[in-house]
Amino acid sequence: LRQLPVERICRGRYQPRLDLREDTLQDLAESIRAQGVVQPLLVRPLGEDRYELIAGERRWRAAQLAGLREVPAVIREVPDQAAIAVALIENIQREDLNPLEEAVALQRLAAEFALTHQQTAEAVGRSRAAVSNLLRLLELTEEVQQLVRERKLDMGHARALLPLSPPLQREAAHQVLLRGLSARETESLVRRLRQSVIAPSPPAKPADPDLRRLQDNLSERLCARVQVRHNASGKGRVVIHYNSLDELDGIITRVK
Repeated sequence: LRQLPVERICRGRYQPRLDLREDTLQDLAESIRAQGVVQPLLVRPLGEDRYELIAGERRWRAAQLAGLREVPAVIREVPDQAAIAVALIENIQREDLNPLEEAVALQRLAAEFALTHQQTAEAVGRSRAAVSNLLRLLELTEEVQQLVRERKLDMGHARALLPLSPPLQREAAHQVLLRGLSARETESLVRRLRQSVIAPSPPAKPADPDLRRLQDNLSERLCARVQVRHNASGKGRVVIHYNSLDELDGIITRVK
């Protein structure tokens, strides 16, 4: 254990945290002013009396905010694969990472060292299923991923949205936030959305061949299900079906 100058320590290349909230850093800085850095940092030597941070970035950043010039650190020779694993495990144990940060870190670990999901899971002490579920979150649209990063959607919501197409993911995420849906309610919403896409009921064909032709032409022009309903009095209505707000926007654009 050594006391190292904070300026001699640089941020770890394999730090999984993408965002450090300023308010929580300030709280930690206040604690460090009062009690010092209780748990030492873990670093590895870079040469020329410089060190790379492996674990403890929040403590390192907060110590600087608190005005400390030195911090306690354990110095170890750590290979790259272990550096990623240690940084990831520390953040998982502290529950500091959001699911997307964890997924990105796992993906990097697997990609850089050509690991299978099973090997990645063993490296960080997680089950293979947990690793696979986290990595699948990277298949979400960028907009939905951002909601997970901001903790507006949790892991349960995110997993429920995965079977949907990108437009429906966005629509469903909007509904989840607007209505405050639970993960279970989100699963029900996703089932309804998928059913509306997978098995739409065919529009009833008008008896009049001219109206049938008009209905088919409108459906083709608008790229949507259209129903023309005409009664004996000569009145009627045109019904246009859509499955998401994005699809509705497309219909409106084509109408214009």
